[in-house]
Amino acid sequence: MIKENLNSEKSTTRLRVLTLNLWQRFGEWNNRRFVLIERIRELQPNLVAFHESIKTDEYDQVLDLLGPGFNIAHSKIRDPNGMGISIASRWPFGEMKEIDLNVTPRTDGFPCTTLIAEIITPEALGSFLFVNHFPNWQLNFEYERELQAVKVARLVEEQVGKSTIQVVLVGDLDADHDAASIRFWTGRQSLGNMSVCYRDTWESVHLEHPGHTFSPINPLVKNGEVKGMKPFRDWPFRRIDYIFVRFGAHGGNALDILTCDRIFNESINGVWASDHFGLIADLAKPKD
Repeated sequence: MIKENLNSEKSTTRLRVLTLNLWQRFGEWNNRRFVLIERIRELQPNLVAFHESIKTDEYDQVLDLLGPGFNIAHSKIRDPNGMGISIASRWPFGEMKEIDLNVTPRTDGFPCTTLIAEIITPEALGSFLFVNHFPNWQLNFEYERELQAVKVARLVEEQVGKSTIQVVLVGDLDADHDAASIRFWTGRQSLGNMSVCYRDTWESVHLEHPGHTFSPINPLVKNGEVKGMKPFRDWPFRRIDYIFVRFGAHGGNALDILTCDRIFNESINGVWASDHFGLIADLAKPKD
């Protein structure tokens, strides 16, 4: 249960991160839009990462849902319908980078990409990198997801260098915790002649709960409405959305994980907000 409003006197050392795949404007969008607007604004996140967000010359889905009070950055890599990823922050952006994740011929036709944004936060919290990662979704593309993870991790490590800057990495990663790409992110195996270690906020808080974010409990998944596909029997990957915090060599200087909860994991007045469940985590600067 999310109890504390972090936009309070403690907000100078804490931040609230929200991530969600919006499922574009599929399904009953008008009803979904109302639910999304009301609940997200109630949660008052500091940082937001959206996947499958729509940005065209006529429509900005992120601005529509969040309203004023956010700085917004959209990926340039998008499909013909304007679908891609976006970041929103209550604080100013510093340097912004986008990484093209077309790593093999199979990735053509999907806007796989990653945004890396420097967030200029209050001095008490310190600046950090906010990374929105969006690899390929296809079930049999774990090889590409491995290559994409390594490409992003390498560029993040180069940007961090010898500094003590914090890194929060989120994404609809389309792989469960046993997959090689996720094992790589969480320090359980190396890939591409390198290794990193990010702490999984859900796993840190909920040791015994699977935390599925793509589940047949949701009728949008169960009925096969996902991405306009024909109905299918089952989808094998169920915890596929993550909020990660980067660790250094000894785990020092990593942001403290206070809470991590699923959002939109049940219907609201009969409306399911998306085909994915989202995540929201409260993080804090570690005490000296």
